[in-house]
Amino acid sequence: MINAQDIKNGTCIRLDGDLYFCIEFLHVKPGKGNTFMRTKLKNVVDGRVLERRFNIGEKLEDVRVERRPYQYLYMDGQDAMFMNNETFEQIPISKDLITGADFMKEGDIVEVVSDASTETVLFAEMPIKTQLKITYTEPGVKGDTATNTLKPATVETGATVRVPLFIDTDEIIEVDTRDGSYQGRVR
Repeated sequence: MINAQDIKNGTCIRLDGDLYFCIEFLHVKPGKGNTFMRTKLKNVVDGRVLERRFNIGEKLEDVRVERRPYQYLYMDGQDAMFMNNETFEQIPISKDLITGADFMKEGDIVEVVSDASTETVLFAEMPIKTQLKITYTEPGVKGDTATNTLKPATVETGATVRVPLFIDTDEIIEVDTRDGSYQGRVR
């Protein structure tokens, strides 16, 4: 149990039977009345964000989470197989629990967040930026750099990314795994 005033960004609490991560908090001292904490909490399972006020001194059930690096091995139906690099233990994680799953390639290191008391996997996060090779895109024409027009390009994982017109097949680009946006060309 923790006190409401101890909530910080990244704190995981159990509320109404669900797990939530604190993504924003504000310690409020109004002119009249008691001090309280205004928080934004993100549901671990479905990603919904809810705003909640807690009075100072209110007890909350905290959840101890562990973050460990796992290596992506292969897809098995709707599950992705990962290996713990320290113990070589393999675990399946559902594809919908992985942020940036469309941009994962074999050998990528993913951070897996699990509940320390029950050892259940809460979610997995790809690194924010990853480098991928373009397998197919329409050929670029010399001089197509004046406008900010984008074209679709298929990367090595099979995902489609919108890239500028001057990008060609077999080039390596950097992609933001949170929204799939093009970040730049890797030289």
